[in-house]
Amino acid sequence: MTRLIKLAGGTTQAADIRQVEIRRQRSINSGGNEVIKVDLVQLVQSGDIQQDLRLRDGDSIFIPSTTSANLDEARQLASTNFAAVTNRPLRIAVVGEVNRPGPYTLTEKPEAPVDGTGSAPNVQVPTVTQAIQTAGGITQSADIRNIQVRRMTKTGPEQTIKIDFWRLLQSGDLRQDLPLQDGDTIVIPTATALSPSEATKLASASFAPGKITVNVVGEVVKPGPVEVPPNTPLSQALLAAGGFNARARKQSVTFIRLNPNGTVSQRAIAIDFSKGINDETNPALRNNDTIIVGKSTIAGITDTLGSFLSPVTGVLGLIRLLSF
Repeated sequence: MTRLIKLAGGTTQAADIRQVEIRRQRSINSGGNEVIKVDLVQLVQSGDIQQDLRLRDGDSIFIPSTTSANLDEARQLASTNFAAVTNRPLRIAVVGEVNRPGPYTLTEKPEAPVDGTGSAPNVQVPTVTQAIQTAGGITQSADIRNIQVRRMTKTGPEQTIKIDFWRLLQSGDLRQDLPLQDGDTIVIPTATALSPSEATKLASASFAPGKITVNVVGEVVKPGPVEVPPNTPLSQALLAAGGFNARARKQSVTFIRLNPNGTVSQRAIAIDFSKGINDETNPALRNNDTIIVGKSTIAGITDTLGSFLSPVTGVLGLIRLLSF
């Protein structure tokens, strides 16, 4: 039976392989067709070859859609020898709290056989993390505890599969990194609350962006947007902007952050380039943080005097011109 499923293109990720039906014709005198239930999970997990039923002429196989996805079995299903291997790009969409939401095309990748025999390679099916990485990584506002994969089925309603990437980060629960299939949509919602320690851990995750952009403005050598790695401390971003210029107030800077709940926080931070990461004195930066470097007292006085004296300077210049 599994050989015929392979010839038909293999099972999709939405297949309910516990409820496979073989519909077998009976003679006219014996009544309606016979329906034989087969559980291919037993074949995969325990090697019960009785589930791989030998077919007869006229048999048909019906594989229904699951009503809910089982994360324990999803990765096993993707690696079975009767799973669909299309060698065609998967069309998926990633929406919500990623840096580049939209539709994407992912490719199944062949893996070299581990036994070195030269047998046909396995296929690495794209997963949720690969899709998020392709979409530019999560934003600082992402709620990775409540990710959804919305999946269309051929024989039933749309599936909604809930994924908790926090469990993937905390305990390495690979079940949460769901294999994808063509037509899936990944939804990353917005977090309502996020602690500083959680934000720091998210910034270093494999599905976070490789670079973040922070704004360093005011009295630095190269003011403007600066690209730095996630978790870069504030002091390193100042150095990436060329450091303080001669007019800068070097004792402290103003630090502004847009929080995941929509509020804006602002505070003064004393600068000490010898200190490591510390949330109070040298915080790890997030995307779109802003650092403002003010003027020193002397620079401020000089600018004020310049503004005050500029009209007088103009009048004196005019008098000099008229005297010739």
